[in-house]
Amino acid sequence: MGLLDAVFRRGASPAKRASDDDLFDDEFQRKLDYLALVSKRVFAGRMRAERRTKKSGSGVEFADHRDYQPGDDFRYLDWNVYQRFDRLLLRLYEEEEDLAIYLILDASSSMGFGDGAKLRYAKRVCAALAYVGLANLDRVSIVTTTDRVLERMPATRGKARIFKVFRFLREVEPEGHTSLEDALKTFVAQHKRRGLAVLVSDLYDPAGFERGINVLRYNKFDPFVVHVVDEAERKPKLSGDVLLYDCETGDEREVTITAKVLERFEKAYEEYVTEIDRFCARKQVPHIRADVNIPFDELILRVFRRGGFLR
Repeated sequence: MGLLDAVFRRGASPAKRASDDDLFDDEFQRKLDYLALVSKRVFAGRMRAERRTKKSGSGVEFADHRDYQPGDDFRYLDWNVYQRFDRLLLRLYEEEEDLAIYLILDASSSMGFGDGAKLRYAKRVCAALAYVGLANLDRVSIVTTTDRVLERMPATRGKARIFKVFRFLREVEPEGHTSLEDALKTFVAQHKRRGLAVLVSDLYDPAGFERGINVLRYNKFDPFVVHVVDEAERKPKLSGDVLLYDCETGDEREVTITAKVLERFEKAYEEYVTEIDRFCARKQVPHIRADVNIPFDELILRVFRRGGFLR
């Protein structure tokens, strides 16, 4: 992908990453409670009906009647109908099925470059979305990927499980190179239950981000893309002779940075980001750009407004 999947340096090592110990502090957790309350208002309103299954069962919402058949449970007979019409009819109810939410976190080296701002931000976004799902009694699991599936937090439910999420995310370290297609092919093979698949990534894939998203689409998952971006990558503050290297493959190239080079780089970056927007719009994939400089709780509210996450 040329400049787009590469980073600059002047011989010095990347800055030491900040500790993850303060990622999920008390203030963060207080904001999670607020976001969960907001989500419940949305969830209880216009979107909740989208999650009803078509199967009948012992839920609380009446759906229809059908004729009684020998062996049916007498408890579901509608005695009012029997008294009025002398017919034995069974009451059918709509069931609500808990949603399977898969948070797919890109843990490749590009996500952790420099001080690790993108990966730290992505972890917070994952934790917040996980908490919202857990609070709504959905089944939430987290998967980390590079060119393969790295680690997996098995599906869990109930908001008390958020501390399990924190422990899992704190252990995630950036490594390896990106191949969304390869990683997500493994993901879909490992997860037979379809559901909402939230891809949290900078989408720096040399083979093209489209392939990975299409793997989810073609395998009947509902993709939701959180595109993690950092303003520092759009406008690197560099000049003179520098060594350009790919933080995932280690390939290097000497480059003389001029104003014109930086202008071309910014243009290429903007074209790439715009192509992501266009692709998601064209394929009707819910998508949001997650700038690391935006407070995470503000971003989550944007996710709610965007639609596609709460169902």
